Amino acid sequence: TKLIWVETPTNPMMNIIDIEAVSRISKKHQLLLAVDNTFATPYLQQPIDLGADIVMHSATKYLGGHSDVVMGSLVVNDETLAKRLYFIQNASGAVPGPQDCFLVLRGIKTLHVRMQRHCENGKAVAHALKSNPNVDKVYWPGFEDHPNHDVAKKQMKDYGGMVSFSTKAGTLESAVKVVENLKVFTLGESLGGVESLAGHPASMTHASIPKEDREKTGVVDSLIRLSVGIEDIEDLIEDLRQAFA
Repeated sequence: TKLIWVETPTNPMMNIIDIEAVSRISKKHQLLLAVDNTFATPYLQQPIDLGADIVMHSATKYLGGHSDVVMGSLVVNDETLAKRLYFIQNASGAVPGPQDCFLVLRGIKTLHVRMQRHCENGKAVAHALKSNPNVDKVYWPGFEDHPNHDVAKKQMKDYGGMVSFSTKAGTLESAVKVVENLKVFTLGESLGGVESLAGHPASMTHASIPKEDREKTGVVDSLIRLSVGIEDIEDLIEDLRQAFA
């Protein structure tokens, strides 16, 4: 079986794929379309309704929401496909424990209220960064000048809590200084928890990619990725301000 795998929007540049358009292509060529919907969550986006065959979630992130579980899920609405995936799961032993399941079920109960706050805070942080003279570019799909804004507006309920930006200085040292000075944001590679996290892709998530290849996709040395949590927004904005100061 041939498969098209789409991650939306799971990279530091917040690129968003038009799921309906890719679905038309996949069906034309009799391909399965799988979408990683971790960043958007079912609250903001429903890929199966947009034509996807398989939807993946890292339940460790927003679904769990509290950074205390390791789990993933595949969601389908086709019984035959579900049985094929279950056979693989059963054969490989990828079965979560009862405590992990409990933690994710607990997290799902508050998913809607958490995502609302993530979106509100993400918007406020994105606008604060855009007006900061020490910031060069801000990547957040809610901005009308974002290259994928129209796609996000069409297929998402809101724009999520992930924000990336590059420093005006444009150097690795300037980005490292900012993340080292943060007090409320914690330096970490994960995302989707109630706490705010900051990551430096060039030295963390994308460190194994050659610099030339990284920069072709916009992942420059001065890029910082934020997973904006649900803390008081004034605390988050003040933390970013003092980190630059």
